[in-house]
Amino acid sequence: MFQSLQALPPDPILGLTVAFKADSNPNKIDLGMGVYKDELGNTPIMKAVKQAEKIILQSQDSKTYVGPTGSADYNEAIAKLILGQNLLKGLGKRRVTMQTPGGCGGLRLAAEFISKANSEATVWVSDPTWANHKPLIGSAGLKFKSYPYYDHESHNVKFDNMLETLQQIPQGDLVLLHGCCHNPSGADLSPEQWTAVRDVALEQGFNVFIDLAYQGMGAGLEEDVHGVRLLAESLPELIIVSSCSKNFGLYRERTGAITLICNSDETCATASTLLAGAARANYSMPPDHGAAIVELIMNTPELRSIWDEELREIRDRINKLRSQFVQKLKDAKIARDFSFIENEKGMFSFLGVNAHQIKTLIEKYSIYLVNSSRINVASINDSNIDYLTSSLAEVLAE
Repeated sequence: MFQSLQALPPDPILGLTVAFKADSNPNKIDLGMGVYKDELGNTPIMKAVKQAEKIILQSQDSKTYVGPTGSADYNEAIAKLILGQNLLKGLGKRRVTMQTPGGCGGLRLAAEFISKANSEATVWVSDPTWANHKPLIGSAGLKFKSYPYYDHESHNVKFDNMLETLQQIPQGDLVLLHGCCHNPSGADLSPEQWTAVRDVALEQGFNVFIDLAYQGMGAGLEEDVHGVRLLAESLPELIIVSSCSKNFGLYRERTGAITLICNSDETCATASTLLAGAARANYSMPPDHGAAIVELIMNTPELRSIWDEELREIRDRINKLRSQFVQKLKDAKIARDFSFIENEKGMFSFLGVNAHQIKTLIEKYSIYLVNSSRINVASINDSNIDYLTSSLAEVLAE
């Protein structure tokens, strides 16, 4: 049976990482991998996380299962972080939050739930969207279509085109939105645009599905969920998948959640059983360690304060890097306007170079980035920014 199998092509980002590690150039730069890196090029463990882990390891007296829905206290802490205390209280039993194995696990669980609620539903994703959205959600049998989102010429959201498409989406379909720090473009919706999306969702009757992977990495913990909260308080139904990989640095701990908002308490109670059943059928129980860390940090004022400050430093560093990089490119007299990079949010932006230029950057300069030209801004630091800028200037001058 196994002899009939055909090998899948390598993942483009993971393949770049392998090539980067094998490269002997001391000036090499990895702009492809989508994890936060500090000034030294490391992905550090946050101080609040270290302190929480120490407390947990000293006090934990069992490794028994927590249950398919995860820790109730973790779930409530995540719901409060996303929705805020007032909205959370107002939603009451119309809202349920459930722990998942990372944001990826949440997306897959959401797909299973959608398939049970409406197996004929089409999920509309932004063009472009995160590369793993379709594999994760499509493996549950759901269909996809795209709505216009990013203009590679103007480096802005094509909002008029986006809205025109949304106005044609029928009831029963779902629109997948990035809550903040759009991956891969870094171009986010403005508050006014979020309001327009809300209005058309109410008018058309389609459902909204939000992937919130970067809360706190853009403009701030509260600012980054403006759109999420607007829709949560306005729409009868909403699906939110969230991740702690980036804002808590818990990449390998696979810590996430899915939050449902339903049109009634009764519907939410029924939906909760379907979510729990899907979790049981897919992975039985979620991992606990990362969730225990988040739960302790969020419920311990001293740790929460340390985490808030650490996250602010990460956010400020990324935003400062955006400004520094744009200024360096201006100083290099490159005949192209890169100011859009400074206006975008989160770790990612499109550099806007073509396939030949990307190949040259990789082969001649050991600067690794994916074929879409998406870069991880957090991979830039004081020791490599000049080399990156000069290399890019040479490539664009050819």
